[in-house]
Amino acid sequence: MIRVGIADSGVDGAAAGKVIAHADFFAAGTVIGTNDLPRDQAGHGSALAAVIAQTDGIALLDARIFDASLRASAAQAAAAIDWLVESGARLINLSFGLREDRGVLREACARAVSGGVLLVASTPARGAAVFPAAYPDVLRATGDARCAPGEHSWLGTAQADAGGSASTPCGRVAGASAGCAHVSAALIRLMLQQPSSTRDALLETFRQEARYVGPERRSR
Repeated sequence: MIRVGIADSGVDGAAAGKVIAHADFFAAGTVIGTNDLPRDQAGHGSALAAVIAQTDGIALLDARIFDASLRASAAQAAAAIDWLVESGARLINLSFGLREDRGVLREACARAVSGGVLLVASTPARGAAVFPAAYPDVLRATGDARCAPGEHSWLGTAQADAGGSASTPCGRVAGASAGCAHVSAALIRLMLQQPSSTRDALLETFRQEARYVGPERRSR
């Protein structure tokens, strides 16, 4: 069983059945194991969790950092990452991007990476870099219109490392956030197949198994 962390707006719906622990990270402080219903006021985290939860053999750790506004501070995100690592996550999906580099978030990501956790963060297909995707050893993922669910691409560009389907089953979340979740799902499947693989070996297999290699070419 692989523990997978999601730092987002919460997890409701069918995916909630795979959640083994909840924590809320809001300005008022951290609350562990809340039973608020509904948890996900925005629907964002639930849509992404539904993509990841399609894979058997995983348990979800739900770190809620967003309310309906989908806004969170770097400190909230950092606290969530630390909790997910402490709770045993081997991969953490971070389908959000902050415009400014913040030391507290950078350090939390560095701690996670040094602990062997694979961080997958969303990055826009175009435009300025965002954080945490731009931090060292964080896999930068985006939406790739070429990819169907279950497929992934290896982009290897200055903007992004990998891409996945730009849609979710419910249709409520799309673009880079969805692509990030699909990339996470693909990596989790590989982790289940190769439980003893190192991070580098896992990513090499991920590259080799990419349905598409190189950037998506968009007509103007």
